[in-house]
Amino acid sequence: MQNGLAQYPLINVGGIKTACIDRTGMVSVIVSRIERATRQSTPMVIFDSNGHAISLANSDADFMHCLNQADLIHADGQSVVSFSRWLKGADIPERTATTDTIHDIPNRSDAKLQHFLLGGEAQVVDACADIMTEKYPNFLVAGKHHGYFDKQNSDDIIEQINATQADILWVGLGKPIEQYWIMQNKHKLRVPVIISCGGCFNYITGDYKRAPQWMQNWGLEWLHRMLSEPRKLFWRYLTTNPHAIYCVLKHKYFPSEAS
Repeated sequence: MQNGLAQYPLINVGGIKTACIDRTGMVSVIVSRIERATRQSTPMVIFDSNGHAISLANSDADFMHCLNQADLIHADGQSVVSFSRWLKGADIPERTATTDTIHDIPNRSDAKLQHFLLGGEAQVVDACADIMTEKYPNFLVAGKHHGYFDKQNSDDIIEQINATQADILWVGLGKPIEQYWIMQNKHKLRVPVIISCGGCFNYITGDYKRAPQWMQNWGLEWLHRMLSEPRKLFWRYLTTNPHAIYCVLKHKYFPSEAS
C-alpha cells in the first residue's frame, strides 16, 4: 500500500478490499500523492465499489483480481457502506461517490491541479470540461478525449495523456472496461493518480440526474437511476442487487467457498 493509505483500514465487502475512508481522506490521499510523485512514478490507481461491482466481480474472477490490484478502492455506493456495518472490523465512515470526489478536490484543496478527462461521448466530455473549469478556477483541464476508441489506438491516447503532464486522469469507460484498461496501461501512463469514474461526466453535464439527497442518504440512488432509465437499468438492478447481497453474505459466512 502506498504512503498515505496505511491509516485507512481495509474491509472485505463481497470479496473487494474496500478502504474505510471518508471524503476528506480521499482528497488528502489524492493531493498528497500528486505532491510526492515524479513523472517516473507508477500511478496510484483508485477504483470504486458498489453493488454492480460486487456482483460483477463475483461472477468474473479476472475482474475480481483486476479490482483488487488497485491502490485504493472506495465505497462509491451507499450499499457498500451499509454492508460494511454488517461485517466484523472497521466500518466505512461514509459514501465517497466519484461524482462527489471530482468536486471535492477543487472545493477542499487550493492546489491548481491538471486533469485529463477520458471517456463518454465527445460532446459530453467537452461540456464537462467547460463546466468544471468555469465552476472551479483551480480545476485545470490539461486534455480530454472521448471514450469511443479502438483498443489498438490506446497507445496514441496514452501519448496524448503523457504529453499534457496531467496530475489526475479520470477514466469513464464503464465497468469493467475502464478497470481493465487502466490496469493494462498504468505502467505506460505518466500521471500521479488515475481514477475510474464511470458515468461521472454525464452527471456533471446533467445528462444523468443525481437523486434527491434523502434518497442518497438512504442508499436509494440506484432506485432513482432505475426509474430515470428503466429500459436500460431495470433488469441490471433487479439481478445485481440481490446477487450483491448474496455475495457479501457468502464472503462473510462462507469465505472458503467464496474465494
